[in-house]
Amino acid sequence: MIGVSIATKWEYEATLEHYDVKADERFSYPYGEYFMRTVDDVELVFYSTGVRKANGVGANQYMMSRFNLVKVIVAGTCAGIDDTFNPLDILVPHRAVQYDCTVKEVEPLIKQSFIVDIELAKYGNDFLTGTIATADRAVVMWKDYLELKEHDITIADTEAGAIAYVCKKNGVECIIVKGISDFPTDERQGDAVASNAEQINVYLANTPKVMTKIFDDYLMRFL
Repeated sequence: MIGVSIATKWEYEATLEHYDVKADERFSYPYGEYFMRTVDDVELVFYSTGVRKANGVGANQYMMSRFNLVKVIVAGTCAGIDDTFNPLDILVPHRAVQYDCTVKEVEPLIKQSFIVDIELAKYGNDFLTGTIATADRAVVMWKDYLELKEHDITIADTEAGAIAYVCKKNGVECIIVKGISDFPTDERQGDAVASNAEQINVYLANTPKVMTKIFDDYLMRFL
């Protein structure tokens, strides 16, 4: 069985709508909900995890153990960092890193031990790729965005790098499929709260669009 890991409630709601999931098909577990589907004769379990690394790792460890998953596909939204990409672009990262695991004032922002390289060659090369960076702190403030740009990060989120890390520990393949919902905005010359609210509104508007593109155009090729 393959797991499809979905973090936020908005991403999961878009998934429920996309697959026309009925109430009696939804099951609770300690981190959220899950439902089953069979696609191209492959059994899938779609599950919500909640946001941030602790939820993402805990939920995926639970699902790997409960359903003996052979692969995890992390599907969802992300913040754009590399501005050569555009909102609604879908990326399949070849590298996942965690950048909040060091004392960055005296250590590298990203340590080798928190880097997961993802083998994608067997899936072809006709998709966008790059490096996804994960931290419990979402990329909202402009200084965080600039710091990640300086380290050649492509996109950022709050769970995928940690999920890839725990999958590697379990010997389970992990594929990350993320769509850019928004880019951070420069709040330095204005109202930081208003700037953040504007970014959230863009995220909410783009999340269903991202999830639809992932499920329609990308999911099947990575099963």
